[in-house]
Amino acid sequence: MLQIGNTQNLKVVKRVDFGVYLAESEEASAQERVLLPKSQVRENISIGDTLNVFLYKDSKDRLIATVNTPAIKLHEVGKLRVASTTSIGAFLDWGLEKDLFLPFHEQTYRVKPDDEVLVALYVDKSGRLCATMKVYHYLKTESPYMKESRVEGTLYEISGNFGAFVAVDDCYSALIPKQEFIKDIPVGSHVTARVIDVKDDGKLTLSLREKAYMQIASDSDAVMKVIDSYDGVLPFNDKASPETIRREMNMSKNEFKRAVGNLLKTGRIEITEKSIRRID
Repeated sequence: MLQIGNTQNLKVVKRVDFGVYLAESEEASAQERVLLPKSQVRENISIGDTLNVFLYKDSKDRLIATVNTPAIKLHEVGKLRVASTTSIGAFLDWGLEKDLFLPFHEQTYRVKPDDEVLVALYVDKSGRLCATMKVYHYLKTESPYMKESRVEGTLYEISGNFGAFVAVDDCYSALIPKQEFIKDIPVGSHVTARVIDVKDDGKLTLSLREKAYMQIASDSDAVMKVIDSYDGVLPFNDKASPETIRREMNMSKNEFKRAVGNLLKTGRIEITEKSIRRID
């Protein structure tokens, strides 16, 4: 059976002026054969030779073979460069003669030429290969990582209910929970994180922050920078609302209170009824 979107070994069963036809066997019917264009055929090829080819559809929507290997295959995930954009979507360079189509409705944000985007390869309702930026269901869960591992990946989706979804190594499923995602990081960004849990299904839970005792020094420095931006007097203290602290400090209230406590202990600040002041 001919498999679009995958590589397979097929035999040369017929030679024509414009290429050769390939099939699983010499007895295959015309519907079970696929053309390898003349430009892809080496000079010494013979009937009965076996070739490893990738199958996709050409610009006229005909199934066709190529000896070139694309950057991703069916249901795989990878980063591809945007070659061009049109009124119906974008086209991605994936290493074949015909660029890969990324429809508007499969984009999680509008892409532009030369962007590197994380996509998966699927077959649409008309039987054509297309790309999607909605990669959640295509990511693997059998990662080699354990709790406290350091990982890198692409942030591909942000959910107001769950947090930020990350493709670790651009192939493994991971989530930064809402309470851990406190930075203003746009979709498509490369992130470095710490594994704080490995779920029973193999999916990873991540944090962008270090453990509390390791994070407190950098948090203290961050608080001091904000205080300095207010000319040494922060117009709220550690009793401010979590929303105010998150907006101004990009950290949770507990993290802010730990940092303020550290600064107070080391004599760098004083806390008043309505503010925090720097001590020179």
